[in-house]
Amino acid sequence: MDFTFTEEQQAAVEAARAVFADVAPDGVPSPALTPGAVAEDFDRPLWARLAGSDLLSLVLAEEHGGAGLDAIALCLVLREAGRVLARVPLLEHCAAAMAVQAHGSPELAAALLPAAGRGTLVLTTAAHGRSGHDPAELAVTARREGADWILDGTQTAVPWAQSADWIAVPAHTGEGDAVLALVPRTAEGLALAEQVSTSGERLAELALDGVRVDAAHLIDAPEAWERLRQLLATGTCALALGLGAAVLTMTGQYTGKREQFGFPVATFQAVAVQAADRYIDLRAMEVTLWQAAWRLDAATGGAGGPLPSSGDVAVAKIWASEGVRRVVQTAQHLHGGFGADTDYPLHRYHAWAKQLELQLGPAAAHEEALGDLLAAHPLG
Repeated sequence: MDFTFTEEQQAAVEAARAVFADVAPDGVPSPALTPGAVAEDFDRPLWARLAGSDLLSLVLAEEHGGAGLDAIALCLVLREAGRVLARVPLLEHCAAAMAVQAHGSPELAAALLPAAGRGTLVLTTAAHGRSGHDPAELAVTARREGADWILDGTQTAVPWAQSADWIAVPAHTGEGDAVLALVPRTAEGLALAEQVSTSGERLAELALDGVRVDAAHLIDAPEAWERLRQLLATGTCALALGLGAAVLTMTGQYTGKREQFGFPVATFQAVAVQAADRYIDLRAMEVTLWQAAWRLDAATGGAGGPLPSSGDVAVAKIWASEGVRRVVQTAQHLHGGFGADTDYPLHRYHAWAKQLELQLGPAAAHEEALGDLLAAHPLG
């Protein structure tokens, strides 16, 4: 398997690094010192720079003003966003746009995607169900009423919902079918209750009480929600990889300067072995991430494999969920008390890592899902 990135993908990385070069992870108050959200809105100036560099339209087709790139390119940009803890709904926005582009009606795509690519319209996704543990599509019901659909239910932990213009909401029809509705934030019957993430960012509990959705704004393609769910999971793995890489770099720089007994602590075997183990974690996170992203794109192109793409996504989630936790825990240990200093950014990376771990879910659950897939698809 060749994981060499194309020229277009590498150009996306260079553009992202240029945009994120001046982003300071400590640009907002510390979540450790703030009782509520660290800020009322996401980083709008950064959002404007992403739009100006055509990174918000990266995965859109040329007809919608985009570059027509794929999930791998998006994950490359998300990796760079994770390095600096970029406070923007880049993953949710681009993933929802990709779902609309691939499965939505031409009218819906024309209404949302050009403005989404310019950043003047913000999309987010409700993907965590009622509690964060149950399937998101089961948390909301969708029933037909004339030419419209009526939505009822609750979704929790919707990122930056208060700042979004449209929210992609998975739902079920009662007949075993999952659908995806694009709902404007100002829709009648939709209410947002304030929530705050472990990283200090605004979330919202989304309550839908008889929300009426035009049929053109509902995507009933059987694979639409499943692909969006997998893309969100894979993108979260990319954020975890970027965060882990930044933390390991930070740890190497600190242990290279910190001295005990007249020598840098990085030269001590116990320190070097722990850092090496975390480097191995990052490499495993990286290779499983690119495998999952490649499978998502290959599946779209009709290419198959011995397991569905959900198997590759499950493996990436196993490594990202446990790997990012081990990386930040080792970093805290090797930094000593300095790592808990709120004037130093490591504590903020730790909070974001915990939030990503919670979003990904426990590795044991993904191992069980992978086992079920292997039982259903014997390799031979």
